[in-house]
Amino acid sequence: MNWDEVKGKWTEMKGHVKEHWADLTDDDLLAIEGERDKLVGKIQHRYGVTKEEAERQIDEYEKS
Repeated sequence: MNWDEVKGKWTEMKGHVKEHWADLTDDDLLAIEGERDKLVGKIQHRYGVTKEEAERQIDEYEKS
């Protein structure tokens, strides 16, 4: 997945991301703005996981 494309389509993708990580709030999704690093940080914060685990989850998400 190309994150430049994700950023451009973030409004469309927010719902799918919310389905995958249901604990992310609407405010979180607005703050992420389609940026991978921000998504990593929000997953870390909301789920209490390490950066490596958050990145692994995103990698898995990208494959789906």
